[in-house]
Amino acid sequence: MIARLLRIYGKVQGVYFRDSAVMLSGELGLNGWVRNRCDGTVEVLLEGEPAAVDAFILWAQRGPTAARVDKVCVIELGLQACKGFIPRPTL
Repeated sequence: MIARLLRIYGKVQGVYFRDSAVMLSGELGLNGWVRNRCDGTVEVLLEGEPAAVDAFILWAQRGPTAARVDKVCVIELGLQACKGFIPRPTL
C-alpha cells in the first residue's frame, strides 16, 4: 500500500472533477478524499495498491471531459489509515 497527495491545476472546479474522482476511486479500490481549494485547484489524497494509485494519477492528468488539466503535482506520503473515499469541504 502507498499514499500520494495530488494537487491538480487548471480548469478543474465546476467540471464534475470531485464526483468523478469519487466514482473512479471506488472502481480502483482506493481510500482517501478529494476537495476543492480556494485557489482553484483540486487536492486528492490517495491510499491503495501502487497500480491503482498510478491509474488514478494517469486519469487525473486529463480529468473528466469538461476539465482542462494543466499540471498535477504528486507528493509521496506515509499511510494515513483512511477508510473509504469521500469528498471533503473546500479548504
